[in-house]
Amino acid sequence: MTINEVEALVRRGESETTEFKKTTGQLSRAAETICGFLNGRGGVVVIGVTPEKEIIGQTVSDGTLQDIAQCLRRFEPPAPVEIERIPLPDSAHELLLLRADASHESRPFTFDGRPYERVASTTSVMPQEKYQRLLLERAHSSRRWENLPSELALGDLDQEEILKTARLGAAAGRMSAATSMEVADVLDRLGLRTQGQLLNAAVVVFGQRMLPHYPQCQLRMARFRGTDKTEFLDQRQTNGHALQLLEEAMQFLTRHLPVAGRIEPGVFERADAPLFPPVALREALVNAFCHRDYSIAGSSVSLAIYDDRLEIWSDGTLPFGLSVDDLKRDHLSRPRNPLIAEAFYRRGLVERWGRGTQKIIELCVQAGHPEPEFVEQAGAVGVRFLPSGYIAPHRVAHDLTTRQREILQALAGKQEVSFGDLRALVAPTAAERTFRDELLHLKRLGMIGLRGRGRGASWFLIAAPGENKAE
Repeated sequence: MTINEVEALVRRGESETTEFKKTTGQLSRAAETICGFLNGRGGVVVIGVTPEKEIIGQTVSDGTLQDIAQCLRRFEPPAPVEIERIPLPDSAHELLLLRADASHESRPFTFDGRPYERVASTTSVMPQEKYQRLLLERAHSSRRWENLPSELALGDLDQEEILKTARLGAAAGRMSAATSMEVADVLDRLGLRTQGQLLNAAVVVFGQRMLPHYPQCQLRMARFRGTDKTEFLDQRQTNGHALQLLEEAMQFLTRHLPVAGRIEPGVFERADAPLFPPVALREALVNAFCHRDYSIAGSSVSLAIYDDRLEIWSDGTLPFGLSVDDLKRDHLSRPRNPLIAEAFYRRGLVERWGRGTQKIIELCVQAGHPEPEFVEQAGAVGVRFLPSGYIAPHRVAHDLTTRQREILQALAGKQEVSFGDLRALVAPTAAERTFRDELLHLKRLGMIGLRGRGRGASWFLIAAPGENKAE
């Protein structure tokens, strides 16, 4: 725009498509209005104009532009906003125009996690009912992100995984055995290619070259020390297609997940099993990859292991009409990304009928754990796995010494044993202090207990949930 055009715009005053801000000190309020423009008819925010419609401009430095860029990163999905600088005649000041065109295919937009709307010359938080309706429209739009054409070509996809999907689908009865083993034909059958053009969904499921165009195809994994994010023992971040990321996540769990175990009478070794049912963890990860919002460029799936819990998070809200409580009972399957979910279904990794979350709960309860917690907060959905009180956070089988295993075996066939008798059974030549340290280590792991004090104290094996202590 020219300065004359801006002056004419200012004379008309604020409206449904125009707002004035005095300086970038009001940048957050300006962004709220931009959010309203994006969710409505579009519009422009002019920075450098007072409420009395006086054009004063402001100094625009590199820091000013960086502040604006940082502010725009707080939109979800990414906001298509054009920035225009207009110098004022005979002044070092400039006007800043932030122009937002209506974007019906991508709306609703949020700023700092809240949706806004523009009514006349007023910006306000959008009613929840309207926000949910717009979410539903976006989810079922033919222009949703997974349906948009990709710039990548067939050669950029993992062709081995594509053909493997066809073979597994045919073996599971989820794809026709007569399906051609040509890569292009398999993609067409999966709906991941239209008129010879790859869709974004094809890249999410099978892409080999994610950067720089698909940074959101990312998995973040961490094993934290303790119960918060202050210190980590292992941290990894990787980009790749969803099937590859699923495999990476399962390997990370194998490396870091504690092992639960029990001593069986007459058997020297413990019977070890993963702390949480692997099928339940895989189901939660598959849900995260199928239901997340890929339109958010900086988003990812996150896997975090703490001393007292395991969490899996994905960016995006629950599908329209579903609440966290609905996930614990029968509900319709409403994937945010039907094409991506369909590819996982054909592969045999997901069911169609919305039973995945209930399956996770059932498997964890059968393993003796509390029901997992489903959480929706700050534009993300997570599932939190909690171990039973019986299983200590660091209870990893291969951390036990041979003597510690012998202690557990000795206690497995008895009710309670005194310190002296237990030492005589297991290690009569061991130093008393050394043997006591071994017992205390097992006690800290929650595997054995101590009853009484002094010479009358006795040690016993703690039984796992659902087991009876050996007679």
